[in-house]
Amino acid sequence: MDKRRIGRSDLRVAPFCLGGNVFGWTADEATSFAILDRFVERGFDFVDTANVYSRWAPGHQGGESETVIGKWFAARPGAREKIVLATKVGMDMGQESGEPGKGLSARHIEEACEASLRRLQTDRIDLYQSHTDDAEVPLEETLRAYDRLIAAGKVGAIGASNYDAKRLAEALKVSATSGLPRYECLQPDYSLAERGFEAELAPLCRAEEIGVIGYFSLAAGFLTGKYRSAQDAAGRARENRVAKYLTPRGFALLDVLDSVARDHGATQAQVSLAWIIARPGITASIASATSVAQLDDLLGAADLRLSADAIARLDAASAGGIQG
Repeated sequence: MDKRRIGRSDLRVAPFCLGGNVFGWTADEATSFAILDRFVERGFDFVDTANVYSRWAPGHQGGESETVIGKWFAARPGAREKIVLATKVGMDMGQESGEPGKGLSARHIEEACEASLRRLQTDRIDLYQSHTDDAEVPLEETLRAYDRLIAAGKVGAIGASNYDAKRLAEALKVSATSGLPRYECLQPDYSLAERGFEAELAPLCRAEEIGVIGYFSLAAGFLTGKYRSAQDAAGRARENRVAKYLTPRGFALLDVLDSVARDHGATQAQVSLAWIIARPGITASIASATSVAQLDDLLGAADLRLSADAIARLDAASAGGIQG
């Protein structure tokens, strides 16, 4: 399959990225291993996680996902060389994690990087990303910390997540004027249900040749079609996130998604991901799987080619997002 460059870096990845947020959470270690095995077996290579995954779960402290991936690397000789590995830093890890602190100070980035490398059982992170902006730390301090990690061979390239257009542009300017590494990609919340990225960030990313790796590509599962009412989402791990889509506009989008899926002999999830992958300037679409069967379904999106009419119908149904 064709691979896409992450910004101007040397990293090239498949257009589907496996989200590691579920590893050690809604997918136990054995299931996570099976998912990663199948992912590589199918010829894919891009895995995204974060140090904070899955601190939000009861009894968890963060680092669970990285730990599972690290154990998989250790149990599968040669597997590390088959993976483009991305993780993130910046969210609050809490005192109980043993890695207290948050934000993008140089000290925190460098300490967090060492902790992630230990959990991942590797000597390098291919793509290290600022998980969220930190307005209290000068951009130059953050970028110099990344520069040292890159020089030490511990990081290949850097990216940003959850930055707005103004701050991303400022960071790029600091990189250019100070001779520091630049953010080669952006991770925005982007899907048929969330299209705010297109207003200001998308033009900036295209102009600056910044890769785009959208997260919540299935809108927390809403775009799989399995949530058609509040009752469907009740008690599920993503209940609170899905609730905002259970509106007349959301249901209208599902109707179009159902129709396009039937026309293409595909699932709603495949259509949703294929729509993102086909967007101009998109590097990859992130989605997570809690079973091998679910993964196989998602991977089908990489080879699905939507008709121009289908794309136009989806564009119209999702224009402006579906909240409100």
